Amino acid sequence: MDTGVYNHPLGMQTASTNIGERMGRSQELSDSKRGPVIGGHLGNKSIRDISWLLNIPRSTVSGIITKWKQLGTTATQPPSGRPRHMTGRGQRMLKRTVRRSHQLSAESIAKDLQTWCGLQMSPTTVRRELHGMGFHGRAAASKPSITKCNAKRRMPWCKACCHWAL
Repeated sequence: MDTGVYNHPLGMQTASTNIGERMGRSQELSDSKRGPVIGGHLGNKSIRDISWLLNIPRSTVSGIITKWKQLGTTATQPPSGRPRHMTGRGQRMLKRTVRRSHQLSAESIAKDLQTWCGLQMSPTTVRRELHGMGFHGRAAASKPSITKCNAKRRMPWCKACCHWAL
């Protein structure tokens, strides 16, 4: 942590701020703070000076100016992509349902989610969500059931064939 005095490019001396105050993720800037950034840019101030005067990181100032040049506005744009159909609560309920009984079909799970959560979703969506959670619908390998009668018939055959050469 540096608490010394340093020279600013405008010729002023100031005490440097705590580095921890400026690092890390923070909330999005409000419109009232974005306006002065554009005003400083239109007043031919450098990004470094605007950053220092408003105590905003240089990358943020640069991003605001770039966005203003490209879009003509500094307002927050809506997120891209389609919103998720299932909320976190619905996903937790889906996971709980599947863990309780592994034998349920996607159709029955979709009906259960509609009655419990009010989520209208297709069985395909349920399968996709389950696949994303790590659940995979696979049928068990079919194994022939060896009955006592079948075992008696197989025993002589096995004894006759036990001397096969590989």
